[in-house]
Amino acid sequence: MLCNKAELKENGKQYILDGDPTEGAMLVAAMKAGLTREHLSKRFTIVKEFPFDSSRKMMSVIVKDDKDNHFVIVKGAPDVLIAQSDTILWEGRSEILNRESKERVQQDMNGLASQALRMIAVGYKPLSKGTILLHETEAERNLTFMGLQGMIDPPRPEVKQAVKECRDAGIKTVMITGDHVITAKAIAKDLGILKGKDRVLEGRQLADMEVGELEEVVESVSVFARVSPEHKLKIVKALQNKGHVVAMTGDGVNDAPAIKSADIGISMGITGTDVAKEASSLILVDDNFATIKSAINEGRNIYENIRKFIRYLLASNVGEILVMFLRCYVPCHYL
Repeated sequence: MLCNKAELKENGKQYILDGDPTEGAMLVAAMKAGLTREHLSKRFTIVKEFPFDSSRKMMSVIVKDDKDNHFVIVKGAPDVLIAQSDTILWEGRSEILNRESKERVQQDMNGLASQALRMIAVGYKPLSKGTILLHETEAERNLTFMGLQGMIDPPRPEVKQAVKECRDAGIKTVMITGDHVITAKAIAKDLGILKGKDRVLEGRQLADMEVGELEEVVESVSVFARVSPEHKLKIVKALQNKGHVVAMTGDGVNDAPAIKSADIGISMGITGTDVAKEASSLILVDDNFATIKSAINEGRNIYENIRKFIRYLLASNVGEILVMFLRCYVPCHYL
């Protein structure tokens, strides 16, 4: 709740989220555990914040309690955060994060991911008095790993059918996500994006590939997991180099280069940033993938109607032109 920028505003009998949905889910979990911002604000003061960045996949804050003790609180991708941890909070005690502990955490991560749950890990570290941290790399290391939060990000009911209709229409849907690879695979299989011999590539594999190497395998890949912003642009370029017309969707500032480079850039109207909207050709006002399918369907109907109309004009007008030509040519010939 302290390492969180989301706000829940009460509107009658409902709560309205102001902020990132993932942070909103964690805020609700904290409230269900009996925590409140009002109570925490009496005990803790936020001294400094290092905002979330998709390249390092973490966010952290430095807080001060009512006894002037300082702490760093970090939340982020579990595999990244555990790599920056030296100890783990286990049954109320801080223990060395050894190989056995990491295997326990990995098993829990796999268990949550296999249920198509997104995961956020939380860690902390106490600071010595007088310690000044100016950069996030200083703050986000030598941590104590506290735990995992699993949350469901369910696709809308109509998305599965929309993906199927796109596939039937000759359009391949590719998932590009920062989620854990097991989570991404579970969601992709449920939606019908990942089928048969379709491949899955992780960000670390993409980082080692040149665009030319990616071109050789990109047509067989349906899911890209644990990607960074620069990977999205590389994927778009590889698909275009193979002769495909690429539509790219996104909502964040980091998505803008890939959206701009795609043949058709599509941004989210509700959650999309101004930068993403500016870079896009189309804006989805309802943030719904099924709307893209409907737009393609309407576009193809219009295109087909134009073709039919042109055929009709050609068929009728050519006949009229031939009649006029023969009427003019035959008398002139005999004269």
